Amino acid sequence: MEDMEAKKKKVTAFLQTITSPGRLNLKFNILDAAPSSDGSSPEISVEFSGPDAPLLLARNGELLLSLEHIAAKILRFEHEEHDRISFDAENFKVLRRQELQMAADVAVERVRQTGQPYSFSPMSSRERRLLHLALASSGLPTSSSGEGPRRFVVLYPEGEKPAPQTPKDDRAQAIRQRFRRR
Repeated sequence: MEDMEAKKKKVTAFLQTITSPGRLNLKFNILDAAPSSDGSSPEISVEFSGPDAPLLLARNGELLLSLEHIAAKILRFEHEEHDRISFDAENFKVLRRQELQMAADVAVERVRQTGQPYSFSPMSSRERRLLHLALASSGLPTSSSGEGPRRFVVLYPEGEKPAPQTPKDDRAQAIRQRFRRR
């Protein structure tokens, strides 16, 4: 519990540093919850409110997600642990999750009717993960394709296998692995 309080203090200090000098009219509420056994709920949730909350949600929540990413780095969460913290404003993430679920349902229906693969628009790694999870119940194969910010999910018809990804020499990944905390 002591560790959780230290994490909350770090996040509070970070958010005060951002909101006060930046003159953002935002209030934030930091909630803590025990993570679920499947890791689906975050340890720390931050809810933003106030007149400047729409600024966080502009451009598909880019600023909100950036602040969340920086907070995860401040707490020294590894890349695969970034789901341990969650920032939200005006139920943006809940609504986006519902939107992705509806897109997944429509895509499954289209692929089953046409027998052709369906490519989604490029999205963040978290959204791709949510989409893969939403599509898993259909039984149809999926894969991520593309590079960097242009990476997207492809849904394939039954029996069609995703094209194998050719391994690339990813220098950044090699550096991260070498200096990863042990």
